[in-house]
Amino acid sequence: MFDNLSDKLDKALHVLKGHGQITEINVAETTKEVRRALLDADVNFKIAKEFTNRVKEKALGQNVLTSLQPGQLMVKIVKDELTQLMGGDAEGIDLSGNPSVILMSGLQGSGKTTFSGKLANYLKQKKSKNPLLVACDVYRPAAIDQLHIVGEQLGVEVFSDKENSDPVSLAKAGLAHAKSNGFNVVIIDTAGRLAVDEQMMTEIANIRDAVNPQETLFVVDSMTGQDAVNTAKAFNDVLNFDGVILTKLDGDTRGGAAISIKSVVDKPIKFIGTGEKMDAIDVFHPARMADRILGMGDVISLVERAQEQFDEDEARKIQKKIAKNKFGFDDFLKQIQQIKKMGSMKDLMGMIPGAGKALKGMDIDDDAFKHVEAIIHSMTPDERSNPSKLDAGRKKRIAKGSGRNIQEVNQLLKQFDQMSKMMKMMQGGGGKKMMQMMQNMK
Repeated sequence: MFDNLSDKLDKALHVLKGHGQITEINVAETTKEVRRALLDADVNFKIAKEFTNRVKEKALGQNVLTSLQPGQLMVKIVKDELTQLMGGDAEGIDLSGNPSVILMSGLQGSGKTTFSGKLANYLKQKKSKNPLLVACDVYRPAAIDQLHIVGEQLGVEVFSDKENSDPVSLAKAGLAHAKSNGFNVVIIDTAGRLAVDEQMMTEIANIRDAVNPQETLFVVDSMTGQDAVNTAKAFNDVLNFDGVILTKLDGDTRGGAAISIKSVVDKPIKFIGTGEKMDAIDVFHPARMADRILGMGDVISLVERAQEQFDEDEARKIQKKIAKNKFGFDDFLKQIQQIKKMGSMKDLMGMIPGAGKALKGMDIDDDAFKHVEAIIHSMTPDERSNPSKLDAGRKKRIAKGSGRNIQEVNQLLKQFDQMSKMMKMMQGGGGKKMMQMMQNMK
């Protein structure tokens, strides 16, 4: 996500590194490169020009602080302006109704049905809501079946009526069903439509008027770039929607839609889709996204994801085991499962400051732990509890059973031993020793 833009902005801001002061000449050179990077990312020319003019104005209007290099100051100005351009603050979703009604709109293929499921899952798991999905796409073959499959996977009820081909009356019937069966959120999945199709645009406006939603959301495929922004404007002129959902941000996207859509339609981006799995949904935080674009990572989101998977009882058990030197490979496997639940490895690594640049060009597989799990599962329960028993003969058997080589088995055992010692030091407050150990580790 944004790899290309991040690289180009880094090069643009590199111009000021090493300069003792900010001058009109080096600022003009930097902002010219920044504008070029934004245009390459498919940001509208007018928006890119206004953006760099604001950056230039702020840079020339500031004195460089003694503790701050010109390059650092410029990064801060660009970060602040990017944050404002993308909306400033994160916007929550309005769940004030009883039930709350959320209407999904967008083009064909933008990912509305999948995202309707993701949103239902998010509201169920993180907001303790009882959502109902309503299938109102009567045009696309198997659209209703797709929503039922998604609902079944998530344990979320889907309301549909294949005998009814009128989306407006279907939406009303779904809302009535929700009211009489105790659902507190209704998510209405509608057919994809083109903004130039007057009849279809009138239809979705009629659905909106019939159910009076708290939120009308426009789902857009971020890989369509500047076209996504133009489409959003056309839809907004008819629907006056409340917010934007950007899907497929994990793909090979140039990011122009995420950066410029807010300033064109003056509506916030509320959520982003970051993968294919049903939990690959994030609230859009402009400041965090600006950090990631500028290669600063996103530690806050990483910590939040870790906290979601944190099990206090399990943590206490592990603490006791560490204290008694009883931390084994079964406990290690549980830790791996928690990390896997946090999201894709590539996404997680991108949240660590500097990691994106260090890992550039590397293919980080979501199955990065697969071989580790295979090695551990090839051990006997006794070996997993007592790693010290693993002699040369046992290691050979484990390597053969897991389809890995003996070097990989030895490497895992060495890393496990170092991690166990580190965890022991953390409990005993041996900070200095731990720092030395971390420096010695790869």
